[in-house]
Amino acid sequence: MTDGTGRTPLTPEGLTLGDAGSHPGFADRDYVRRRNAIVAAADGHRVGDPSPPVVYTEEEHATWRKAHAALLAAQEGRVCQAVLRAREAAPVPADRIPQHTEVSDRLQPLTGFRFTLAGGIVPNKRFLGAMADGYFHAVQYLRHPAVPLYTPEPDILHDVFGHGTHLADPWFADLYRVVGSAAARVESADALDLISRVYWFTLEYGLAWERGEPRAYGAALLSSYGELDRFPQADIRPWNVAELVRMPYQVAGYQPVLFAVDSTARVAEVLHGFLDDFDEETGERHGLPPMPERGAMGRLRP
Repeated sequence: MTDGTGRTPLTPEGLTLGDAGSHPGFADRDYVRRRNAIVAAADGHRVGDPSPPVVYTEEEHATWRKAHAALLAAQEGRVCQAVLRAREAAPVPADRIPQHTEVSDRLQPLTGFRFTLAGGIVPNKRFLGAMADGYFHAVQYLRHPAVPLYTPEPDILHDVFGHGTHLADPWFADLYRVVGSAAARVESADALDLISRVYWFTLEYGLAWERGEPRAYGAALLSSYGELDRFPQADIRPWNVAELVRMPYQVAGYQPVLFAVDSTARVAEVLHGFLDDFDEETGERHGLPPMPERGAMGRLRP
């Protein structure tokens, strides 16, 4: 059974996304039942339909507050100016978990984007392609309260705090549409995987040089306390599409390799330059190597 978006719900006995070790988000049966009950609302959900409201507990709101405050502190001196600008406009409350609809209603006048419901991992065609129409797939469950600063899969904090920051800003929102339009034009798994890898190393885990230092702009970095602390020690390489397509997704644990562009302005140049005329033959035209063996798209580690 899946949730309608290509995701198998978790069970207390195991995790479909790989070995999660002893993380309480997968070992705590009460938490798993709560998570799966929230995920169930995504079964058969159509892109663009309103997300149903979730009644969050006070413990969940407290976890949100703790993580939100820690992330704001961790971002200081580690994120690009473009992120700080977007963060000022983002309609993401600090004191409670927001509903998808309330954030969407404030994002839409700013950039035209809204959240659409996901239960977890979404197939590339649906996830990426929906961005062309101004929809970003987001989950509604929150990380385990015992580990508020780490989750091995995306949760509402990653989606609404991380991507919601981007989607409040027209400059970032344009880049999401560039990715979405490219995905909407192709059908093959290889072409979609190539787009997803470019997306992964930019809008999820992208870095840009600013004031002589690498600074984060990718949403997975913005919403990860641990990544914000350690990314300067990662293997940071200059942007190179031919190199990044060889990189496997690191879907659990910290990213060992990150790619940085010369400036945030170059992010738009890179994405528009590679994706504006993207089609099924783009990889071949650029002389890119064959795609490595594909797995689930790795938007898993906020």
